Amino acid sequence: MSAQFLQFLFSGITVGAIYALVGVGFSVIYNSSNVINFAQGEFVMIGGMATVFLSAAGVPLPLAIILAVLAAVIIGYLVEKLAIEPAKGSSVVNLIIITIGVSIFLRGLAQVVFDRNFHSLKAFSGTEPIQIAGASITTQSLWVIGGLVIATLVLGWFFNRTLTGKAMLATSYNKDAAKLVGINTGRILQLSFMIAAFLGAVSGILIAPIALTYANVGVMLGLKGFCAAMVGGLGNPMAAIAGGLLVGVAEALTAGYLSSAYKDAVAFIIILLVLFFMPSGLFGRKEVDKV
Repeated sequence: MSAQFLQFLFSGITVGAIYALVGVGFSVIYNSSNVINFAQGEFVMIGGMATVFLSAAGVPLPLAIILAVLAAVIIGYLVEKLAIEPAKGSSVVNLIIITIGVSIFLRGLAQVVFDRNFHSLKAFSGTEPIQIAGASITTQSLWVIGGLVIATLVLGWFFNRTLTGKAMLATSYNKDAAKLVGINTGRILQLSFMIAAFLGAVSGILIAPIALTYANVGVMLGLKGFCAAMVGGLGNPMAAIAGGLLVGVAEALTAGYLSSAYKDAVAFIIILLVLFFMPSGLFGRKEVDKV
């Protein structure tokens, strides 16, 4: 394996890990409501921007991170409570349009509360890269990859070992049957938005030291996260992780060996190919057919 290929692979895995975390948020919400939440990217933005401004205000970085994630989770709850819940019973298309409106509102609000400028965080543990087989990887990239690994393990434990997680799985398989056995599907939907907001905020914070954060950063990250969820199989959080890594590595290899001008198009080409040949995604369940 050449050092150049390894370098591209490290870059792709780092970016793919972010796409994966955002994609999991899409899948968690889709499981509970059959809604694609196009405000997911704004949770990423809120996490990064809130951390930057709290840190600049003198708040210690660990506390700033906690407060930023908490703010995103509260906003996720409010989005469900104030925008989604009142529209209960509406068509899936109407609910999707509502999430697009929420996305636009949150971006505008961020420009008022924060600003329109570009910002970055200091790396969590220094900037000295680590050399591996002739390629280098930053310590912040390890934080991103580590964040994905931890999220994967925690989500696996949550869905398979806790009553709430099993209730969310039951709701995803059959909402009516879940109601019949006493599961409060409304609470499950609220929880799904809060989990999605948490994952989005964490990804926004982890990537802020590597890439700049700004009020509109969530637009493209949200679309790439959506591609990750669709490629893996919408409705399967673990498949979204695989989809995110695939999209990230494909982007990095395209930018490295062809041209960075084609990088952003790769995700959408992949999603078109997957949907054409495997409409349920690479690892999706056959019954997941509402988009």
